[in-house]
Amino acid sequence: MAADDLMDGSDGEKYVDLKTPPSEDAEDHGDAETATAPAPAEEPAEDAKKLKCSVIFLCFYGFMSSIRPGEAFITPNLLSSEKNFTEVQVTNEITPVLTYSYMVSLVPAFLLTDLLRYKPVLIIQGISHVVIWLLMLLGTTLIHIQLMEFFYGITMACRVAYSSYIFSLVSPAFYQRVAGYSRSSVLLGVFTSSVLGQLCRSVGNVSYYTLDAICLGFVSFGLVLSFCLPWPKRSLFFNRMKNQEPKELEAAQSELDKINPKPGGLSSTSCWKDSVFVQMLLELRNVVRRPNLRLWSMWWVLNSTGYYLVLFYVHILWNRVYSTASYNGAIEAASTLLSAATSFAAGYAKIRWNIWSELVICVITALQACLLLLMGNTQNIWVCYACYILFRGFYQFLVPIATFQIASSLTKELCALVFGINTFLATILKSIINLIFSDKRGLGLDIYAQFLVYFIYFCLLTVLYTVSAAVVLIRHFRNQQRERLASARGPPTELSPVPQTPEAEPLSNGKSA
Repeated sequence: MAADDLMDGSDGEKYVDLKTPPSEDAEDHGDAETATAPAPAEEPAEDAKKLKCSVIFLCFYGFMSSIRPGEAFITPNLLSSEKNFTEVQVTNEITPVLTYSYMVSLVPAFLLTDLLRYKPVLIIQGISHVVIWLLMLLGTTLIHIQLMEFFYGITMACRVAYSSYIFSLVSPAFYQRVAGYSRSSVLLGVFTSSVLGQLCRSVGNVSYYTLDAICLGFVSFGLVLSFCLPWPKRSLFFNRMKNQEPKELEAAQSELDKINPKPGGLSSTSCWKDSVFVQMLLELRNVVRRPNLRLWSMWWVLNSTGYYLVLFYVHILWNRVYSTASYNGAIEAASTLLSAATSFAAGYAKIRWNIWSELVICVITALQACLLLLMGNTQNIWVCYACYILFRGFYQFLVPIATFQIASSLTKELCALVFGINTFLATILKSIINLIFSDKRGLGLDIYAQFLVYFIYFCLLTVLYTVSAAVVLIRHFRNQQRERLASARGPPTELSPVPQTPEAEPLSNGKSA
């Protein structure tokens, strides 16, 4: 249903290789004193081996916790004779609970992840997964399934713990590498889960009840693995210096402290003002003033809102178009592969993003709007499937670009906070749209009318990005024209200053003045 959240981590992270914090290399900030500081001593072989085992175990946990073969078939399950819920109930009463739960859980999960140092939040996520599949297995009433969606929202909010956990285990020099490992393990788990689910339904002719039982077994094993995870010694905001030796304090000091050192002997009344978290909030004012960060943060909020609304409701659309058989698992597997490929290709895109960002976003958003229009009006299930795969691929192409554009110029603490705020704002917007158009307390639109709303939403975004792109390009070409005129006129004539030395300067004939 929302397995794609693992692709970008909006979940804050949403989850995510390029969502890694930028390196703490002093050259990035021009800090000569830090740049010349001696490198920390190499870790003993035993510690390095222990660290390697911890990373491998965490990746294995990420793979196993992502295997839920029945996840792609939750909507067909609810609409089948086994559960016997109506499409109106699933569309207007059950699915909206997921968005509300995610919004309520996101901020507590973000703060508790750092305060409790990751592991307890992963355990909470594992328990929530077990509750989800117990309710899918045994639940028969509307309240049971709404409660299942509530716990599903909690698991989505808790995904931030896994995406940031691995950075507490290794030094900044290995961030990008280990982030790639963790991301690959999750994507492999999602792909394996989708393929396994489709094989169970199409080849093994397994019932939804049996598929739910298989999922319960996998998530129970994932819960056991979460108890075995190593407990990190530090976290990003609240436990940065926890259990560290004095010699390690400078190495663990945040980039913000290095850039803005605070004088010693501060009074207790001002300690809260100088905390890392408060300083991050104050620094957000500078982030808003930067056009590039403002653009990509706006894209993250607005486009991810429409993207996840489509993901939450697309299975209901598929069931309306073609209810005889379900190929949800195969389509989710194919879209996962394409999304991974487009995310990988985005890393090699050579574009002057400070000039062409708005135009690229505009074109891709317009293509997504066209795909939504086709998806919501076709009666061919394969056309619907193809539109969905392309829709996901276009979005995932921009995710690593947006992540890099935001993260490359921020400290790792501020980067985490910006992504958290962007995800939270997107969740609020999703909840508002859900409440107005999907919830039975609002308009309670059917699935075709909802996809028409999503099409209009992406059209409005396209207009917004078109205007923004026009302003940026006009300004750019005007500046280019001024530079050409200035270069054609040649350099301006400057008068040399009269030397102030008492000695006379020699003339061209060798005589003095």
